Amino acid sequence: MIETPVLIVGGGPSGLMLANELGVRGVSALLVDAKPSTAFNPQANATQARTMEHFRRLGFANEIRQLGLPPDHPTDIAYLTRLSTYELARLSLPTSAQASRNVQNMSGSWSAAELPHRISQKYVEPVLKKHAEKWKSNEIRFAWKLNRYERFEDHIKAWIQPIDNSQDEIPVKTLYLVGADGARSQIRQSLGISYVGATGVKRGFMGGQMFAVYFKSSTLYSKIPHPRCWMYVTVNAQRRSLLLSVNGSDEFAFHAAIHEDESADNWTKEDAYSVLTQALGCEVDAEILSHLTWTAGHSLYTEKMSDDRIFIMGDAAHLFTPTGGLGYNTAVEDAVNLGWKLASVIKGSGAPGLLETYSLERAPIAKRNTSYAKRFADSVGLFEISDDFELDTAKGRSDRELASEHFNAHVRLEFNIPGVTFGGRYDSSPIILSEDVDPPKDEPNTYTPFGGPGGRPPHFWLADKLSLYDTFGKDWTLLCTGLIPEKHDGFIEAAIINKIDLKIVHHVQPELEKLYGAPLILIRPDQIIAWRGSNDQHAFDVIKRVLGWTLEIGN
Repeated sequence: MIETPVLIVGGGPSGLMLANELGVRGVSALLVDAKPSTAFNPQANATQARTMEHFRRLGFANEIRQLGLPPDHPTDIAYLTRLSTYELARLSLPTSAQASRNVQNMSGSWSAAELPHRISQKYVEPVLKKHAEKWKSNEIRFAWKLNRYERFEDHIKAWIQPIDNSQDEIPVKTLYLVGADGARSQIRQSLGISYVGATGVKRGFMGGQMFAVYFKSSTLYSKIPHPRCWMYVTVNAQRRSLLLSVNGSDEFAFHAAIHEDESADNWTKEDAYSVLTQALGCEVDAEILSHLTWTAGHSLYTEKMSDDRIFIMGDAAHLFTPTGGLGYNTAVEDAVNLGWKLASVIKGSGAPGLLETYSLERAPIAKRNTSYAKRFADSVGLFEISDDFELDTAKGRSDRELASEHFNAHVRLEFNIPGVTFGGRYDSSPIILSEDVDPPKDEPNTYTPFGGPGGRPPHFWLADKLSLYDTFGKDWTLLCTGLIPEKHDGFIEAAIINKIDLKIVHHVQPELEKLYGAPLILIRPDQIIAWRGSNDQHAFDVIKRVLGWTLEIGN
């Protein structure tokens, strides 16, 4: 029998990220995934800035940023009638190299330690896996499956087995079971938890059945008479699609709408090539690496993400239409939230009830983010295209002008989203010491830094390439912002008694106290503000509260 505190089922971004969050805190975990390896197909293609900040916290943001597109490859998004004809709209964004330089000079909505990075999930997962495996406390088993499990009062017993059945089942005794096992989650279904929200939404694009193609072409860029992009979206009456550069050279991900009178499940490589040339508007040499169908039109989430010792996250808990790239990034933050709470309870510093706050905090965020993704999908997919759209006539030119106006607005709505990225908050959480102060309005395209409890700490550059976040502790941080440190000995004593690792950080910058609105700020391991105040008078009560010892939920 294998004994481990945490059994993770699923080795996608959320499962691997959780293994990293536990590994960095010295908590053992066993991860199993029925897939033979990490993702082959491109899948998610955008890592948002907040996710990059978490990768930075764990020490591998620079490694991620070196992968995917070359450092000098444009990351623009363009809308065209076809790849070889009219350009309708464009959003110009910095290359990876420019983002690394620009981030230190940005303020307001984009004041951040990291900017977004355009990279396929197929490159991200191996990095997450490599770093998860470096922790001796972790055991990562791809090509292994969970067969079944049984619940007991103080533990869970599960049975795992290689997918080829080359070995007999192995029993696993664990304290906690985590389902990061995708949209058809075996674990979610075993708990009787159902998705709620919208599904089956039909749109001209990003609604209904879609056709995905992963292909290679060394000549594709030469067929596109427009400045190079990361993403091209084609808009015409025949078939709408998008094309993403995977490696900036000769690998591409292509997604096309399938009409209701078509059945693409049996489409061949020849069909894939035909659909590709429709979008391009001309012939091109292409090697089809893989093709499959998938369904857009989902805005689904679960209102409950845990049941006693069992948790679900990622696609098992929320299912997005992939506009805005929010599914993968939301999944990563699920793991960030759950990781420190599991570690705290397993090590004895956190109360068992602390784990109930995972669902209380993350389920509303999933609902929020799926709503934003639906808004983006409606904006791009419900725009109607006339039969005259591509004609060189007065009607055709007029229709393209209207489309240009719409898609120039849309591309900024969907792809310039600091509010979505940084603005998620846990104001109603019982382990946040909320104040009677309203946070800034939640808007997708603007983010106002706010130092009140419940959200991401406002970012600040201390010196060349030194982010304020770089000075935070691995777990808890008490940030002292004033020129003269306020009395904080009570927090040090409370941390020792409660067996938490608390780092005291003092920065002599007058701007910081103004930015945070208080001289003392308590920051959680997931870099969320838990409390702010002017002294340590109630330090013991604060620490007890944020660790869940005063909770009555679940009683």
